[in-house]
Amino acid sequence: MSLISRGLAAALAIACATAVIPFSAVPAAAQTKLKWAHVYEPSEPFHTASVWAAAEIAKRTNGRYQIDVYPSSQLGKESDINQGLTLGTVDMIISGSSFAGKAYPPIGVTYYPYTFRDAQHLLAYAKSDVFKDLAKGYEDKTGNHIIAVTYYGVRQATSNKLFKTCVEMKGLKIRVPDAPAYLAMPKACGANIAPIAFAEVYLALQNGTVDAQENPLTTIEAKKFYEVQKNIILTGHIVDHLNTVLSPSLWAKLSPEDRKIFIDVAQEAAAKASGEVAAREKELIALFKEKGLNIVEVDTGDFRDTVMKTIPFESFGYRKADWDRIQALKSTM
Repeated sequence: MSLISRGLAAALAIACATAVIPFSAVPAAAQTKLKWAHVYEPSEPFHTASVWAAAEIAKRTNGRYQIDVYPSSQLGKESDINQGLTLGTVDMIISGSSFAGKAYPPIGVTYYPYTFRDAQHLLAYAKSDVFKDLAKGYEDKTGNHIIAVTYYGVRQATSNKLFKTCVEMKGLKIRVPDAPAYLAMPKACGANIAPIAFAEVYLALQNGTVDAQENPLTTIEAKKFYEVQKNIILTGHIVDHLNTVLSPSLWAKLSPEDRKIFIDVAQEAAAKASGEVAAREKELIALFKEKGLNIVEVDTGDFRDTVMKTIPFESFGYRKADWDRIQALKSTM
């Protein structure tokens, strides 16, 4: 590679790493600028797929929409960007149903521990009538419209204090997201819960404010939590997902044709990200072992049974009938 080529490559790499990435196929013709926010790192599939989707929407609408994608909590923590849909500070977000559940509790039932068997079961749910019913209930309550679902990964625990059973979590200081749905497993096991903002978790682990946290392996890698944690405990307590959500004002102004474009592109982007996450997840156990982390397998039945006995669905505003419908779904192939 010539010196000039290397310089161009370096400049391109720097440009791609910028925090705010505006995309429009025909910027001069763009009539509507939109803000798309999330809390994930620029390197993660949720961001790269969003950047692709922003460019693709611009292309398919002949530049009528210019979408700027804001990663890494730039427009606020997850609770903030969810509120932003109503306040008008953001137009689109990627966020979990656990946060949607703050406004409409039944949709958070998917975060009750051990609801999904695997990624295929989750993706079957995303195409099911039970999902459509819950999404409609959420939209009726908030006006927000969900247009796509992305597989986020299986949530595992990391901790500097080793535990192998539910009872050994008693007194453990663990960070969980600031949404009720995440509390069930640690609460059932007697842990002390700290709902620290996502952007602050690394520092909290590093300085000992908390002993532990829980996230999918891909997030543990992206946020470099492995640098400040000794053990990865494979609790597998939640098969997680993210929703692509449009604000009421944006959804109302879109024509039927543009609605179809936004939905089609968002679902294509979700499929891309889901595939990348699932593939990377399979590689990470070996990688973490190479980095010297202690990988701990546990009896997940111990954790599941304790939650089922201790934390009723109704305590979070969930409906067991919805959970039963999800259990009856057959996984996709």
